[in-house]
Amino acid sequence: MEEGEKRLRQEDCNEDSLGAGILTLTNRRVAFDKTRARMMDFSKQFGDTLIDAPLDNITKVWKEGILMKKICLIIKTKDEEKTCKFGVFNSGKWRDDIQKAIDDFKN
Repeated sequence: MEEGEKRLRQEDCNEDSLGAGILTLTNRRVAFDKTRARMMDFSKQFGDTLIDAPLDNITKVWKEGILMKKICLIIKTKDEEKTCKFGVFNSGKWRDDIQKAIDDFKN
């Protein structure tokens, strides 16, 4: 993390197309780090950071699902807009926290 950056939320989750990892929200960005787990010794290893989106590049945040609840983001990149869907424990709280972080970042 950069100087002045604070972690607001972090959770193990699963992204629809990227698989298992850790979703992190800071006061400046949303990041998703791929993880690999081993059942033999119950260890978890961090892999590559697959998503590292500044808050001003997130154009829409919403939640969806009845049984499998997900937090959804549209992230603007140089070439396109990418939709990411993360299976998290409390999608409503994640949505509210991401939207608040975006609003605070813009002000």
